[in-house]
Amino acid sequence: MINTAEIIQSGTSILFITLDSLRYDVARAALHAGQTPHLAKLLPGGQWEERRTPGTFTLPAHMAFFSGFLPKLPQPVQPPRPWECRPPAFKTVDPSTFVFDAPNLLAGLEQHGYRTICIGGVTYFSRETPLGSVLPDMFQEDYWRPEFGSPEPDSTRHQADHALSVADEHGDLPLFLFVNISATHVPHGHYVGENHDSWQSQTAALGYADEYLGRLICGLTSSRRWLVIICADHGDAFGEDGYYGRGIAHRTVLNVPFAAVLL
Repeated sequence: MINTAEIIQSGTSILFITLDSLRYDVARAALHAGQTPHLAKLLPGGQWEERRTPGTFTLPAHMAFFSGFLPKLPQPVQPPRPWECRPPAFKTVDPSTFVFDAPNLLAGLEQHGYRTICIGGVTYFSRETPLGSVLPDMFQEDYWRPEFGSPEPDSTRHQADHALSVADEHGDLPLFLFVNISATHVPHGHYVGENHDSWQSQTAALGYADEYLGRLICGLTSSRRWLVIICADHGDAFGEDGYYGRGIAHRTVLNVPFAAVLL
């Protein structure tokens, strides 16, 4: 079990990656087929955890994440939460949980000397609309360019390069570096030369992103210690039981991959 309270009190930097729309079954199959070798080296035990997301599309899922509610294990008994808002007096929190006395995790980390940085991906991080500013406004710094978005076939390379550059600019300052990976969000048919999105095209998108995720994580952890948390915000239905897309309480949308490791 990772003691997040101790990690944050020591000023260890945190990398939080969300693989937008990535289904658990896609992540697991790609891993077992050897299509994500860089992630395979980094995942605890070389495996993804299967978890259930608190939100069925990008905005509510990330609002939950930044409020202290990460995806949960599919079982009655849950491990301690990594971070949690200060609870009412009658509730007891595990000592390993980082408790923030603020409206959200980002504000809480700022109180502990962290610099909070967002590398956006999908349009909920683009500031192109009023809703597209809600999540970026929670950070001290946020970055988004069209080449970070899902229509760009090489989006993860651009995002990883920018994240490494920004992290380098801050030297030894403790960081909460958040990256929303857009490659696994539709449209990803361009990774297989098709005009429609499918289980196969999302698998190909994850296989593409793997190299640059490995570059990002290895680049950050080569000189100092980081807590790395990777998960999907939700999945995507590709016609199962007649359902398509997200924003629906279907197993393909609710089941997401999760991993947390101290590197």
